[in-house]
Amino acid sequence: MLSTPKLDRIDVNILARLQQNGRMTNITLASEVGLSPSPCLARVKRLEKAGYISGYGAHLNLAKLGEAQLVFTSVTLGDHRREDFVRFEQSIRSVNELVECHLVSGGFDYLLKFMTRGIPHYQQVIDNLLDRKIGIAKYFTYIVIKSPIAKNHVPLEAILFDD
Repeated sequence: MLSTPKLDRIDVNILARLQQNGRMTNITLASEVGLSPSPCLARVKRLEKAGYISGYGAHLNLAKLGEAQLVFTSVTLGDHRREDFVRFEQSIRSVNELVECHLVSGGFDYLLKFMTRGIPHYQQVIDNLLDRKIGIAKYFTYIVIKSPIAKNHVPLEAILFDD
């Protein structure tokens, strides 16, 4: 079994920069993190191989593509056996409009994030989930009106280092 390499500040800086611009050239990245291009590329390849970098993608301006409605839904299951959670999670994997699913603690079991064409489309998605009889006892819908802050990156330095 391969051991996962320990991250140093340069690795974290590389990850942070690539989160913000995955298309930057290796020369630009190397310059921004204070390395020469060859060692920088070697670090990026090592981070990819170790699974710290799971892929690269584009951030889309959904408003340019047409109507899009972001909806959060809290879900409470009727029963709380292990198999109830497994059945629910397996069933919702096939829902294209579902972009995130989180098992949470507190007053409900799951927080789901949907991206739909609008409220009627969201209602169809929920109706289809309820028709599947996958253990949903109750759900609450939260329609997003505005997202004044929506970051596409996580603050790596803040979560990995104390200072």
